[in-house]
Amino acid sequence: MAQTFGIESHGEHSHTPHRPPARYLIILDVAGGMVARLYGENFEPVGEFDAASEEVSVMTRGLAPSTGASGAEWDATLQAYDYTQRSQAQVFTLDV
Repeated sequence: MAQTFGIESHGEHSHTPHRPPARYLIILDVAGGMVARLYGENFEPVGEFDAASEEVSVMTRGLAPSTGASGAEWDATLQAYDYTQRSQAQVFTLDV
């Protein structure tokens, strides 16, 4: 008789490389609320969360933002945002 109590043990974990770390944090004003979005080295979206969360202050401690994400490198990934939102965005380059 098995001692698993009806719960199978997990299989072996995958040994493939993890996703690379986020490189950029952008804070955008969306409909009156602030949204924080994480992007990788190639400007691919990694995550999105409330900019008022504690994680934002921890990630940006000691970093100075640049204002505006209007450059061509952001065109594809921020196409859903208008010019005003992009020009007022705060862009942090995270220490990796």
